[in-house]
Amino acid sequence: MLPGTEERVPQHTAPEVNAEIRRAMKRRIAAMRERPWQIDRRLDQLDQEWDVERVLEANAAAVVLAGAALAVVHDRRWLALPAAAAGFLLQHALQGWCPPLPLVRRLGYRTSIEIDAERMALLDILEEGPAAPPPMARRPDDLALRPATAPMRGMRH
Repeated sequence: MLPGTEERVPQHTAPEVNAEIRRAMKRRIAAMRERPWQIDRRLDQLDQEWDVERVLEANAAAVVLAGAALAVVHDRRWLALPAAAAGFLLQHALQGWCPPLPLVRRLGYRTSIEIDAERMALLDILEEGPAAPPPMARRPDDLALRPATAPMRGMRH
């Protein structure tokens, strides 16, 4: 049985691109280790992040629609565009690679496995225990509880 495209995408990506994607993830995890109160927001961002598969599928769909519309409005030869997009999708499904993949990876898009690895690392940080944010990172309503340092107008000392 062939491995899924999730495992094959990194195999078909330049080593320096894979390394940069890993380094960027490690930097984000280290930053969240320093600011664990922001992990929930980062987890929400990860839930919204598009993976390689979604980007390729959305772009292929856009190319198919544009090619079909151009074929109807201008010239049948535009049907080559949807045919190429379909071929790229098929190639990606079978081989884990297609011509747009290197560009998509260089733009920083990750596989769902890579996104899940960051999610799991952040959840591990949360399991280590709660950490209070430093005073400057607290909510603005916390500031209202602090005593004033300067006298109010109209008050005499």
